[in-house]
Amino acid sequence: MNKKTKQDLVHDLVEATRANQVATDKMDDAGSQALGVNRTDGRCLDVIQQTGRISAGELAERAGLTSGSVTAVIDRLEAKGYVRRAADPEDRRRVLVELTELMEHRAWELWGPLAGRGIPQLERLTVSEIELLIRYMHFATELNETRAAEIRAEL
Repeated sequence: MNKKTKQDLVHDLVEATRANQVATDKMDDAGSQALGVNRTDGRCLDVIQQTGRISAGELAERAGLTSGSVTAVIDRLEAKGYVRRAADPEDRRRVLVELTELMEHRAWELWGPLAGRGIPQLERLTVSEIELLIRYMHFATELNETRAAEIRAEL
């Protein structure tokens, strides 16, 4: 049996990453369908869940939307009962958006099984293996964010 070269392993890692991206995209699509929202609205729900309370402006920036389109997203999600607007306790003129208990419950129903299946596998890894995975995920995220910004700037 031939040992794989570093070049072979880099290729395998790129292919595994691409396969993971497709699988994540499929899961996000299925989750959005189950929630009855479009993919942009689903992405915004994910951003809100990651950040907790967030301003509309920050949500727009993190989700890659304009301020006008994020207002429409918030309106749609509020109508579904998934988010609510709340006054910023530090600046009453500013409105924050947060998930409702309904959305927290639905998110756990849909994505909770991933944690239930994945965390036991991750707990089998060593600390250094987990640190390596975290470094790789940060690298891959930055790589994609940077290239997306470059493409948007060219358009």
